Order: sequence, then C-alpha cells, then structure tokens
Amino acid sequence: MKRNETVVAVYDTHQAAEAAVKELQQAGYDMRKLSIVGADYEVEEKVLGFYTTGERMKTWGGIGAFWGGIWGLLLGSAMFMLPGIGPLLLAGPVVSALVGALEGAVVVGGVSALGAALVSMGVPEHDALRYEVELKAGKFLLMAHGTPTELERARQTLNQAALA
Repeated sequence: MKRNETVVAVYDTHQAAEAAVKELQQAGYDMRKLSIVGADYEVEEKVLGFYTTGERMKTWGGIGAFWGGIWGLLLGSAMFMLPGIGPLLLAGPVVSALVGALEGAVVVGGVSALGAALVSMGVPEHDALRYEVELKAGKFLLMAHGTPTELERARQTLNQAALA
C-alpha cells in the first residue's frame, strides 16, 4: 500500500468497533479493505485459543462472538503476542503488513513491529505511536484502506455513524 491510503478510527469498545464495521458494510464498502486490531483487557473471560480454517478463525472466550463475526467478514486474521503491547487480535490487510514487518525486522523510529506495519500502510509515525498507546489501553483500531475516493466515502460513513 502506498502512503496516506489508510484512515484509522479508534473505538473504546468492541461493540462500537463492530457497529462501525456494520455501517461500512451496509454502505457497500469493500470488506477486504478493512482491518481491525484490538485486545479486550476489560472482559472477565480471556481467549483460550484459536484456529483457522481458510480465511475464518474460531475463538473461545468472552469476545469470541465479536472476533468470530469480524473474522468472518474481513480478509485474513491472526493473534500475536507483541513485546511492549501484549496480545493482539488482528483481521484484514494489517495482518500481512505486520507479518512483513516481523519478517523484515522493520524498525521505524521508536515504534514496535505493529507501528512499523501501520507506517508501511500510510499511517504517519507519530500517529502509529499514539495508536499503540490506544491499543495498550484496551481500545480498538478500525482501518479503512483504499483509494482517496474510497477513503473519503469511509470517512463520511464513519462520521455519520458517530453522529447517530
């Protein structure tokens, strides 16, 4: 992906992130161009395991229904334990970007492999650092990738959903 081809929205809960994904889906946004990253530290039940079948992933634990639904919609899914950040669940194109950053031992400034993946997807470095802090606080990142026209449509849909 080229720089500046990603729009990022931060959500406090997985319910809010899921609602945003549904808004984009209803607006006709290409689900293959969405990524989500999160770790839900506030749930009492923890994810106990996962497995993949093709492009679908199943989970057990408190947020299994959320992630199962998201993984059914978005392309690619993974769970990583990242030093300094902890366990993260990811779905969408961000998975490939993170794997590329890990394989290439990419380091950008003071950011982690996740930060390097975000930077490689067009997120400014200072924003990538801020998003890492948001994830550590248990928030969720929803990222739309695409052309400037697609991203403007995603921005409008997300802004309208936030106002509703």
